[in-house]
Amino acid sequence: MARWHSANVLQTAEDKKRLWQFNVRGETPNLTREETKLPTEPLPPKLVSKDWQTLYQPRLNVAWLPADKAFLRVVQLPPADTFEETASMVELQLEKVSPLPTAQIVWTFELLPKRLGQLQTAIVVIAARHLVEEHLGKLEKEGYLADRLEVPFIDQLLATKIHADGVWVYPGLGADESNCLVAWWYGGVLQNVSLLHLPATAEERGPFLREQIAQMAWAGELEGWITSPPHRFLVADAETAAAWQPMLQEGLEQRVEVVPPVPDAEVAKLTARRAARENGPATLVPPEYVARYRQQFVDRIWMRSVFAVALIYLFGVFIYLAWVQVLDYRVGKVEQQARNLSASYTNALRLKDQVRVMQDQLNLQFAALECYKAVAEKMPEGLSLEAMYFQKGKTLALNGKAPQDALLKVNEFSDSLRHVMSGGQPLFKNVTTPNTTIRGPDVNWNFTAELTKGESD
Repeated sequence: MARWHSANVLQTAEDKKRLWQFNVRGETPNLTREETKLPTEPLPPKLVSKDWQTLYQPRLNVAWLPADKAFLRVVQLPPADTFEETASMVELQLEKVSPLPTAQIVWTFELLPKRLGQLQTAIVVIAARHLVEEHLGKLEKEGYLADRLEVPFIDQLLATKIHADGVWVYPGLGADESNCLVAWWYGGVLQNVSLLHLPATAEERGPFLREQIAQMAWAGELEGWITSPPHRFLVADAETAAAWQPMLQEGLEQRVEVVPPVPDAEVAKLTARRAARENGPATLVPPEYVARYRQQFVDRIWMRSVFAVALIYLFGVFIYLAWVQVLDYRVGKVEQQARNLSASYTNALRLKDQVRVMQDQLNLQFAALECYKAVAEKMPEGLSLEAMYFQKGKTLALNGKAPQDALLKVNEFSDSLRHVMSGGQPLFKNVTTPNTTIRGPDVNWNFTAELTKGESD
C-alpha cells in the first residue's frame, strides 16, 4: 500500500449514497470519515476530487459496482510462479466462463489463499463493458472519477470464516438487496460461486432460490466435487435472517445455520485494503477511462499552476512599480531639499551626493530591466539559462547549458549582447569570451558583461 495515502469507497443506491474514507498508510486501513448523502446531494468535493495535494498524498477512488452488473465465476488453475502467468491462465479461461463475447466485457480476478499441494482458486469478475461505462458516466456526473470498480460481495465472501462444507448464501443489502451470492465450499476449496438476481416479490424469491440451489447441487454432483449432502448457511444479520431463513429451510430437516455478516463499514475497509495493493490485478475500469482521468488531472494541475504563477507575477510587477514610485518620490524630495538649502555649500554638496546615490539606484534598476530584456531577446533557441546575477552593480554574469551541437550559438549569443543599445549607446562596454565545459551530451557555458552605466565610484 506504499503507493497510496488515502482511499475512498463509494456505494450508490436509489435511496442514498455512502462514502467511506480510509487512511491506507500501513498494513491496515483506518476509517477517518464516513458520509451518507441523499441521491440529490453532491458528494463533498474535498473528499473525492483530486488536486495538487494528491501529487504527494495520492488518493485512490474506489466505487462499488452493483451486483446486477457483474458475473462471478470460479476457476481452478495450476500454481504459477508469477502473477502475470496466473493472469494469462485466467484470460485463457474467459471464452469458457464468460456469458458474453470477450470483446464486449471487462474483467478482473481475485486469487484465494493457496493451499499446499492443491490447485490455485481464482474468482473471476466479469461485467458487460457498456454497463460499466454507463455506471462510470453516472459517477462522473457526481464528480467522482473512479480508479477502481469492485464487487463488495467478494470482500464479504473472503471475510467469512468457512468452518464446514456446504452452500453459503449471502443476501444482498442496500443497493444489492435484490441479489444474493451463493458460494459452494467443499474440502476447504471454493468450488462454485454465483450471483443470483432475485425476483422482485418475496413470494417468488423462495421457490426461485431453492430451485437455483438444487440445480447447482446437481451440477456439482455431476462434476464430482459434492461428496456429501450440502449443509446450508445463511450469512445475514438477525433482521434479514428472519426473512430469508424460512425460504432456505423449507423442505430440509437439517436447520439452516445463520452466520453473522461483516458490517458494511468493515467490508468497505476490506475493499480499500484489497484495491490499494501494490501489485493487484487490473481494474474493471476500461484503460481508456483511466488514461482520460489521469489526463484531466494533469491538465487541471497545469492550469492551476499557470494561474498561480500569473498571479505571483502580477503581484511582483505591482510591488516593483510601487517601489519605483516610492523611489521617484524620495528623489524628488531630496532634490527639493537641495534647492532649498542652496545657500549652504556644504549642505548642498551633501544633498547632491544623496541625489546621486538615489539616481544610481534607479539607473541600476532600469539597467537590470534592460539586461533582462536583452538576454531574453538575444538568447538563441536551444540554449538554457541557469543563472543570471550582478557583481558589484557593474558586471552581469550569465551561465547555462546547451547541447554540443549548439556550441556556436553560445558565441553568437555573447556577440549579440555586444551590440545591444540602450539610450543611444551600447548597454555593455565589454563582453568576455564565453567559457565552455563539455559534460556528457551537454556543454556548460558562462561569461560576463560589464555595464556601460554602473554604480558611481
